[in-house]
Amino acid sequence: MKTQTLIFTLCVLTGAMLSAPMVFASPDRKTPPPAALPGATADPNIAVFDGVYYLYPTTDGFEGWSSTSFSAWSSWDLKNWKNLGVILDLPRDLTWAKSRAWAPAIARKDGKFYFYFCADANIGVATSDRPEGPFHDALGKPMIARGAYPGQSIDPMVFVDDDGAAYLYFGQGHCYAVKLNNDMVSFDPAQLKEITPPGYNEGSFVLKRKSVYYLMWSEFDTRDPRYSVAYATSSSPLGPFTKANNNPILQRKGLVLGAGHHSIIQIPGKDEWVIAYHRFRIPNGNGFNRETCLSPMKFGRKGEILPVDVFKTVRANKSK
Repeated sequence: MKTQTLIFTLCVLTGAMLSAPMVFASPDRKTPPPAALPGATADPNIAVFDGVYYLYPTTDGFEGWSSTSFSAWSSWDLKNWKNLGVILDLPRDLTWAKSRAWAPAIARKDGKFYFYFCADANIGVATSDRPEGPFHDALGKPMIARGAYPGQSIDPMVFVDDDGAAYLYFGQGHCYAVKLNNDMVSFDPAQLKEITPPGYNEGSFVLKRKSVYYLMWSEFDTRDPRYSVAYATSSSPLGPFTKANNNPILQRKGLVLGAGHHSIIQIPGKDEWVIAYHRFRIPNGNGFNRETCLSPMKFGRKGEILPVDVFKTVRANKSK
């Protein structure tokens, strides 16, 4: 009887092992560098204005990503960050949305600052005369309303080209691009283009280097440890874009999981680049508990973006 029980137990255990997903631990267990910002933040938009670096993240740590406000941070050297406080509070500053404050982006044109953001799965825009705000709702309604286009209308990003023309990119599941009007808060819907590259999920970002436009985005879901960043290139800010062969350029490694939803700055006057992104908080993070990180980003001889080393720290670097 004992023998039969033992055989039955072994069969049950073996079946459970075969049916369970295989999980392989990474051999790289070294400690990653600390997060750039304290606490739970995500979707960081990094910028540099007049010699000062800024970070504009999503406030994280809420189930369902239900944050209600945006804060900003500033630094002179990319190492020491000062909390500038709340720059836009949805319940106080908006009449059309109260929650789900996600994925901000900032742009400057003609001395004015434009803050693009998600609120209740709409895209809004607020303005200020200063990068540290406070920002005020520019339209009194969404710039892009929820459901206006297939996929979620979230994750705005604005790229201002060398000639002063500004382009808006947004979308989850579908990537859209359009040239903004001179007012920076409107566009011609008839000119909107879908430019969704293979593998695209969300978090688009565009930069320009040596006349090449780089469209970047996040793949997988932000709750997935495989969340990662890929890119494509074009000779035009509106594409068509060709996905590079060396993707992804940012991904999990060792204790670093869910590395994605990024933004990039060029160190003023130098061919040096810094990528800001979030990862699962270490320890015990997940898709609702993420933290902002900074890493160096480099280009190869042929203009390709090289893989980002998530264990490498950004050195102190004053922008002037």
